[in-house]
Amino acid sequence: MARPAKGRTGVAGPSGADASGRVTARADASAGRDAAGTEPAGPAVAGGVVAGPAVTRAKAAVPGPGTSGGKTSAKGTRDRGLQETRVLVHPMDRPTQLPPGHTNAVGLTLGLIGDEWNLLILRYALLGVRRYGEWRQELPISHAVLTRRLAFLTEMGVFERVEYQSRAKRFEYRLTKRGRDLWPMLLSVWAWESRWVPEHQESLPRMVHRRCGREFLPILTCAACARSVRPRDVVGGFGPSGTWERSVPAATTRRRSGSTADGGAGMFPETMALVGNRWSAAILGAAFQGLHRFRDFEQRLGAPPTIIADRLRVFCELGVFEQVPSAERPDWLSYHLTEKGRAFFPVTMTGIDWGQRWFRAAEGPALVYTHRACGRDFQIQLTCDACTAPLRGHEIVVQRPA
Repeated sequence: MARPAKGRTGVAGPSGADASGRVTARADASAGRDAAGTEPAGPAVAGGVVAGPAVTRAKAAVPGPGTSGGKTSAKGTRDRGLQETRVLVHPMDRPTQLPPGHTNAVGLTLGLIGDEWNLLILRYALLGVRRYGEWRQELPISHAVLTRRLAFLTEMGVFERVEYQSRAKRFEYRLTKRGRDLWPMLLSVWAWESRWVPEHQESLPRMVHRRCGREFLPILTCAACARSVRPRDVVGGFGPSGTWERSVPAATTRRRSGSTADGGAGMFPETMALVGNRWSAAILGAAFQGLHRFRDFEQRLGAPPTIIADRLRVFCELGVFEQVPSAERPDWLSYHLTEKGRAFFPVTMTGIDWGQRWFRAAEGPALVYTHRACGRDFQIQLTCDACTAPLRGHEIVVQRPA
């Protein structure tokens, strides 16, 4: 199968909604593969698109007996998993409606983006890859893993599984409106890697702004006043649906073999170390929420101590965290974001913004922020560093590295 052409264009943003409004069901994860590495027909497809919305069965994240005073214990996490199973509908073109007490937008988003393979698959989807065999050519990924990830992303409404050949049935995976709307986060990832991991710049996509015709880097700004925004410029925290327990990542993910930070697949390697694992993403998000101590990460997130210790070690090795003696006792250490770590703020905020627009809790948002400079609710806007104009998805050209 031929590799996709260079210079795929037109990352569709919110204005590029899918006019069909169709949604697909979960891809058949048990389907076999032919010799060419393409995906044969699944049993539930009619006319290329499965009728009805994509659904996923998720555990209700209501507070369990293991939770007290805002802390999340391992027992509380297990108890939450034993709650009544609910069916969530994930439409391609409108938000998922979450029932009261369910895992909130932060937890669901971390469960989706806090997986290395999901991010890599989405990276190539924005470059125009749609077919199973193309992802197999681009990524060092097994059939089983690729099948599961495509099924999960389709189930979550990020991809639409569409028949492109009827004689010997073949399907491709097209980004939906929900999926295309991830472009601000992925652009922020590439911009951070370009600034802080210069040795991997050659593997990063080129971003061109059609409006000014120049290569650009996105700048995080406030939509209300158009000023650039850094972590210290906003204040806020948990909103009506925001608790530590409800924000714990909703999916169980596995890291691929080998070091995440070694660039084994040749793509934004340090970002993978920060958010390519659900607990890494949760720890980083908690740091932006003001957590600094080991015991706070452990108690609030409910993660095993060995995982917390490993992630903190990796973050310090990458220069994202630094160890600082505790004000309580000099022999205790706290972990603070460095300049490099704080520069990851746009990635974190664009991810949260996507999640809160596409997973709507009955009680209200999980996180609420105010921009200190203008006093307005902080609404995210990315602008072009070359011409300062607001970025729109349909005005961005994403090209393969030269």
